[in-house]
Amino acid sequence: MKLERTNIPDLILIKPDVYRDDRGYFFESFRHDLLEEELGYEVNFIQDNESKSTKGVLRGLHYQVSPFEQSKLVRVIEGNVLDVVVDIRKNSPTFAKHFSIELSGDNKYQLFLPKGLAHGFVVLSDDATFFYKVDNYFSPENERGIAFDDNFLDIDWRLPLQEIYLSAKDKCNPKFLDMPKYHL
Repeated sequence: MKLERTNIPDLILIKPDVYRDDRGYFFESFRHDLLEEELGYEVNFIQDNESKSTKGVLRGLHYQVSPFEQSKLVRVIEGNVLDVVVDIRKNSPTFAKHFSIELSGDNKYQLFLPKGLAHGFVVLSDDATFFYKVDNYFSPENERGIAFDDNFLDIDWRLPLQEIYLSAKDKCNPKFLDMPKYHL
């Protein structure tokens, strides 16, 4: 398993060693010790979540505010998604910058997202099963979002706007510069 730092502090790309043969494949999908060694701090995942979505479904950009901020470990079980992370930590050197990568059931890549990042993904394949671990419980009262199509963030979602499907809630997400500053 290879853990690689990205351009955003503590955002870690995990590339597992996948062992394939005529029976299928095997890989370690999570190693607590390796992640904590790379980060230099403890992470305690307490909830697993899974979603299945069809092509063009965009979920995000989501985050939770205090006291329910979440670190996440995300991956795709089947299909392909473009996974996008935006740094919303005011004191971060990469504040308002984003990172994107294709996660798929084939490449088995994972991303560890520390607290203070907004997250979203769009499905590029016919459908995709998305799985993630979090270190704090979901709190609807503390959930927030950022508009996926904010020109300030300049994210290339790889699909034309007319092919993107949003939830009613995500259609109402504010632009980055319109977010209440106490949410950052």
